Amino acid sequence: MGCQAPSQNWLRSGWMTAVLVMVGSSLLYPILWSIFWQVYGIITGSYISGSHSVAFINCPNEQIAREIARGILEKKLAASVNIMPKSSSLYIWKEEIEESSEVLLVVKTRTAKLHELSGYVRFVHPFEAPDFMSVPIDRENLEYSKYIDKVTARN
Repeated sequence: MGCQAPSQNWLRSGWMTAVLVMVGSSLLYPILWSIFWQVYGIITGSYISGSHSVAFINCPNEQIAREIARGILEKKLAASVNIMPKSSSLYIWKEEIEESSEVLLVVKTRTAKLHELSGYVRFVHPFEAPDFMSVPIDRENLEYSKYIDKVTARN
């Protein structure tokens, strides 16, 4: 009996496995990088870039803005909400240019809370499509970041 060449199916499955490992590794990379920075932050006591975010939410008036802000804080979805005064807003809605005045909420929270925060805003907001945007915080006062973590921690 001689040595047999591997079958084509084995070669295909070997390539498929290699591709899956490469894709899986690239998907895990951000998670591993995030874990590295969290451990680094704990060891060095420094702020971990991107662990907190600022969310921006437009509201139709100050009363609704206050109600949404209070709900966010009561649910501990954020540590702080600033209510910015009325501003003019121009936008395209249903193929028409619209103009209105709006009140802006500036919400400081943990990045991990953004999904829950966004869901809450969609649930309580009177707009059909609430304007919810967020950006990660690159640098932050370490004491303030600890304050955000403490306020938004689950009991």
